[in-house]
Amino acid sequence: MGLGRHGYETAVKGKNGFVCMVWRSWAARIDDPDSGNPKLRAPVCFKAPAARFNVPLLAGRSKSQMFADISTTFDKEFPPLEPGAMCYMLSDEGYLNGRDGHWRPHLMFFVPLTEPASWGAGFPGSPVVVAFTDTPERHTVFLIAVAKWSDVRQPRGMSTDA
Repeated sequence: MGLGRHGYETAVKGKNGFVCMVWRSWAARIDDPDSGNPKLRAPVCFKAPAARFNVPLLAGRSKSQMFADISTTFDKEFPPLEPGAMCYMLSDEGYLNGRDGHWRPHLMFFVPLTEPASWGAGFPGSPVVVAFTDTPERHTVFLIAVAKWSDVRQPRGMSTDA
């Protein structure tokens, strides 16, 4: 999908159920200092269950409308989070924010609200490097780093045994 005059529009119709797009600074929390940062670009490909949950959130709304809609009508209008909701961010073209800049290739898994520590998030040696529970959509997101970019190059600063 590409960002057009009326929000995200289908650029190329796929056949595998994934929806790929580039998240921009609006994906940052509304109080995040990177909200509105024109450098932010996060190429992401959603598996079908994650696309059905995430893509309706982008339906032609401004950032403030999006967050207002999420908080007031989430349970009534947005589809439920389905099992198997995940995405991958494997492009080395991403710039996630001013703090981390160019980040590592990773998979993201979306699950109902849960305690990240129960999944080992952030523990030494855990493949779950980061977890978010403060999402407006009331779910938990687990990030799992992978060893290679989509073009099979090794990520910057990672050893070959990562």
